[in-house]
Amino acid sequence: MAEAARSPGPMGELSLRMMAMPADTNASGHIFGGWVLGQMDIAGSILALGQAGGRVVTVAVDAMKFHKPVDVGDEVSCYTRITRIGRTSVTVMVETWVRRGRLGAPVHVTEGLFTYVAVDRHGHPVEVLNKAF
Repeated sequence: MAEAARSPGPMGELSLRMMAMPADTNASGHIFGGWVLGQMDIAGSILALGQAGGRVVTVAVDAMKFHKPVDVGDEVSCYTRITRIGRTSVTVMVETWVRRGRLGAPVHVTEGLFTYVAVDRHGHPVEVLNKAF
């Protein structure tokens, strides 16, 4: 997504907020991209779980883009919105924003498109219960 086309703030609902800690840094002193991706997956699954009406599993991460690094001490917030509901799947756009040192205006750092499939207790796909969004 081009920066010029972005809205001035986060889009979607706040699904997860946490603080970036020193244990999650890479050799450059920034937070590992994998840690950020994991938090985004958790945030997306929270929204997908509610939409599906039960357990979901991640089946794809598409269009992942890292715009800026996340620093130790940043307040990291993941905002989610559903972009598509299929027969057994829910696709969620996850935007990650930070407030540097927990102060100031939010800064857009990354975004990704996550697809989850609704499953039963045996891991078999089931229909998404709530088809409206």
